[in-house]
Amino acid sequence: MFRHSIRTLVIGLCTLTAASQAATALALETPPDQHRATHAASRNPRSQTVSDLTTAMKDEAFAHARYTLFGAAADREGRPADGRLFRSMAQAELSERLRQAAALAGMVGTNAANLRQAISGESYEHQIMYRGFADQARQDGDTEAAGLFAEIAADEGRHHDAYRTALTALTTGRGTVPAPPKADVVSVRAGLPKVRAARTRANLDAALHSEALAHAKYMLFAARARQTGNAALARLFEGTAEVELREHFAGEAVLAGLVGTTKANLLKAMTEERGEATARYPGFATRATAAGDTAAARYFRDAAADAARRAAAFRQALDRTR
Repeated sequence: MFRHSIRTLVIGLCTLTAASQAATALALETPPDQHRATHAASRNPRSQTVSDLTTAMKDEAFAHARYTLFGAAADREGRPADGRLFRSMAQAELSERLRQAAALAGMVGTNAANLRQAISGESYEHQIMYRGFADQARQDGDTEAAGLFAEIAADEGRHHDAYRTALTALTTGRGTVPAPPKADVVSVRAGLPKVRAARTRANLDAALHSEALAHAKYMLFAARARQTGNAALARLFEGTAEVELREHFAGEAVLAGLVGTTKANLLKAMTEERGEATARYPGFATRATAAGDTAAARYFRDAAADAARRAAAFRQALDRTR
């Protein structure tokens, strides 16, 4: 039985109303070679561009989380070179592509704004998202998934309360920031899906993407907190991010059968990177160019080129497995 808490991709979308302030904040924690993209975020990209940037962040966060699991699986298979490849790709997704997209979208704000964003997402997942997923899984006969979703819903409530307490401490000076939660790490081995219904599978996919993006966002929020000298808040964000990745994403991955053999994982990664390189990112770049969002268009073109390089690297690794 998995013990879970969760954070949804929904938690970040409400931040976009403060794009100029958020872009300035993120610039404080962004490497110099990304300052151009950060500055561009202050020009408030069009709504379609923001939507495409959000989709890109979801995909990059999911790739980071999945490649992390693929790397561990490769190590267990005695394939350390493939493990290193997956881990290096995972880190690049998080520290390069996703961070730049976040800067352009103005995702990170002040510490108080980041906490309010997290509180909103926690409330939604606790009260609506995961309770709904649990009810649907029960109706469809997926009892293990129903139990997982119910536990996630309960944990979301606890995360919501911790962030509320932290916000009170930050804005009023009353109380202290709570200690970070501890992740109950789940080991994910190759296996088939453990759910039957198409609806449960779809809900698991949504939850996996949500958890992956939550992990990435909280790491950015933690960096902002450290930059402003709030180490306790940084630890709270970091601890919650670790739970999202190592416990919740991992537990859902087991039910979804997300991890296969290293050969299968390489093939899946190569195929999806090719799709991003040839279709998704070029399409986003075309739309951003038409909207006059030149910085975002440049980002999408660069992302397409990066995806093509990753696809080639996975292709080479796959060739070595034959």
